[in-house]
Amino acid sequence: MPTVKVALIGVGNCASAFVQGLCYYGKFTNDEEYVGLRNPRLGGFAPRDIQVVAAFDVDKRKVGKDLAEAIFAEPNNAPKVTDVPLTGVIVRKGPLMDGVGKSAQTIVQVSGGDPDANVAQVLNESGAEVAVNLLPSGAAKASRWYAEQALAAGCAFVNATPNFIASDAAWAKRFEAAGLPLAGDDLVDQAGSTALHKTLLKLLSDSGVKIKETYQLDVGGGTESMDTLDRTRETKRIIKTQSVASALPYKTEVVAGSTDYVDFLRNKRDSYFWISGTYFCNAPFQIDLKFSTVDAPNAGSVLFDVVRAIKLALNKKLKGAVLPVCAYGFKRPPQMMSLETAETAFKTFISDNT
Repeated sequence: MPTVKVALIGVGNCASAFVQGLCYYGKFTNDEEYVGLRNPRLGGFAPRDIQVVAAFDVDKRKVGKDLAEAIFAEPNNAPKVTDVPLTGVIVRKGPLMDGVGKSAQTIVQVSGGDPDANVAQVLNESGAEVAVNLLPSGAAKASRWYAEQALAAGCAFVNATPNFIASDAAWAKRFEAAGLPLAGDDLVDQAGSTALHKTLLKLLSDSGVKIKETYQLDVGGGTESMDTLDRTRETKRIIKTQSVASALPYKTEVVAGSTDYVDFLRNKRDSYFWISGTYFCNAPFQIDLKFSTVDAPNAGSVLFDVVRAIKLALNKKLKGAVLPVCAYGFKRPPQMMSLETAETAFKTFISDNT
């Protein structure tokens, strides 16, 4: 029987990759078959131990549909990698609030005939233990509102968006007072441009290279890329720039963030890197790279790890922002750590709480 019960807030491309991944990996029994997962088993839990028990969205092409149908409904454009049998989970309508930005209004068809669900009640009745916020980056009010519903329902909360919740001391204290674990903010990618950028900078810096200037610019074609450009470009730039800059032991010129939306890229993302500096006897060097990924699947492996880790936190009755999980799985944790420190802290957390 599944033992990690998850509610998905937003049934977009990341939700599609997550649900497809559960089906894709759910049939495997040997660790050698779990190609593409960083942790086939984590804390005693395999992917087949994760079950989605509730889901919320605002698009009329998804609301009222079984989750297996909703994840393939437009405007989702994540690649289909497996058939998904009917789940019995019907997507419920959440409140619109700021969930759809100005540009996204051209592609999202907001449901007008369905009443808003009583989200806290649905979470309670479904038995959800972990609510995962996959709303668009610009949905700050809606993200906070769903965090309120998680508190009311006694659910742990995972904030995949760049809105400050886990990294906000006031929110962390509220979850601590409620005796519930919290993780966030801004989910990292499995094969992520930010992690790659940080790794390159650290490798060069550890070798004695002096970095003078560096940038990382992202271009994507999914709905999230459109929403980021429309509403959260500056927020994302601040978060990514701070994360990248933390890889160096000194201050230098760093810029990192999303720069444009290109519709024909669909769910693909292109990242461009520029690094310049000097090495032995002040000799100059430059690095110019392009890195291309499919966006939605990049969230799958990390989300698998985070929801299983938060389930461990629930089992151990941990409360508030769980720092090792935040630092491991998110760009803007309550406390910034190097990649190596975050990895070590996460492994220690899993071993100590299994």
